[in-house]
Amino acid sequence: MSADAEDLAGWIRLEQTPGVGPDTARKLLSAFGLPENIFKADYSALCKAVPERIAQALLASPSEQTAALIEKTCAWSEQPGNYVLTLADPGYPPDLLDIPDPPLILYVKGRLELLSRRAIAIVGSRNATVQGAANARQFADALSRAGFTIISGLALGIDAAAHQGVLQADGDSSSGSTIAVIGTGADIVYPARNRDLAHQIAKRGCIVSEYALGTPAIAANFPRRNRIISGLARGVLVVEAAAQSGSLITARMALEQGRDVFAIPGSIHSPLSKGCHLLIKQGAKLVESAGDILEELGQSPSAPHTTVSPDSDPHIASSSNHPLLDIMGFEPIDINFLAQHAQMNIGSLNAYLLTLELAGEIEMLPGGACRRLVAPRA
Repeated sequence: MSADAEDLAGWIRLEQTPGVGPDTARKLLSAFGLPENIFKADYSALCKAVPERIAQALLASPSEQTAALIEKTCAWSEQPGNYVLTLADPGYPPDLLDIPDPPLILYVKGRLELLSRRAIAIVGSRNATVQGAANARQFADALSRAGFTIISGLALGIDAAAHQGVLQADGDSSSGSTIAVIGTGADIVYPARNRDLAHQIAKRGCIVSEYALGTPAIAANFPRRNRIISGLARGVLVVEAAAQSGSLITARMALEQGRDVFAIPGSIHSPLSKGCHLLIKQGAKLVESAGDILEELGQSPSAPHTTVSPDSDPHIASSSNHPLLDIMGFEPIDINFLAQHAQMNIGSLNAYLLTLELAGEIEMLPGGACRRLVAPRA
């Protein structure tokens, strides 16, 4: 085993030692320095830093499971485009070193240099509306063209749309790219529906995880990974979020880390606007365009970035002149109420609504309602 492999083995062994969580690991590193010094220490020295049971666990030989993980990780890190960074690595993202609980180990697949570039995180609901997903794509595209790397969590909904907004761009070298911070091992794609997206990100951006290879999707891991999403970014944009949402956890962590928080307002009738409105009430900056974010971060809104038009997003068709659209507006409207004001019978109205929905002009909502879509200004 090479010197680098032996060093990595020490970090993995420390993290996998029973009873050693993040806080205990940092305490040990503070007392002894590198992991190799921890495992060379005697029992009495260890007991000064940790309880006896943990000292005994540190002195025991690595389990077969840990030995297999070390072998697997070393082999994975030797593959092109795969990296394993520890807290002691000079390539460890400097922004993460500033947060209270930086990961001991980071597993990175893709473009490592993106971890040290200026970035904006875009997060939101997994059950995004069509309009919300369009907003995420367009803001991600515009901010990327302004030179920011876009960070999100590879989840369905807003996360996926934010990643797609960057990847659908023309690949201009002046643009940023995208980072997916995941809650599984870096060798696992979750959710499976985003497999193709994950492969694109690994090729054109990078995937980051703090969890050991082979770690499956465990619910508790996803809120914890949110501190990395916010920690790597200069600010966090929340696109859509319910009142009880994981995105609000990310926003709270961003504030605790001294990052800026931005939120896009929505309809007062939409449950997915409640979280954004709550954040705005608590001091998040209300944004209607990418220029609002750039200005807040000290970059002139006139800096090069995409001017968004309805034609710039393939998911939102260009505006038509159908008279129903003028009646609907952009707030949810009950179909029966719409039929009354349009003086149409329900059968004819539904036929027109289907045409408009297929054209990307409207969105059908639960409970017999619909609303007009608007191409967002990014």
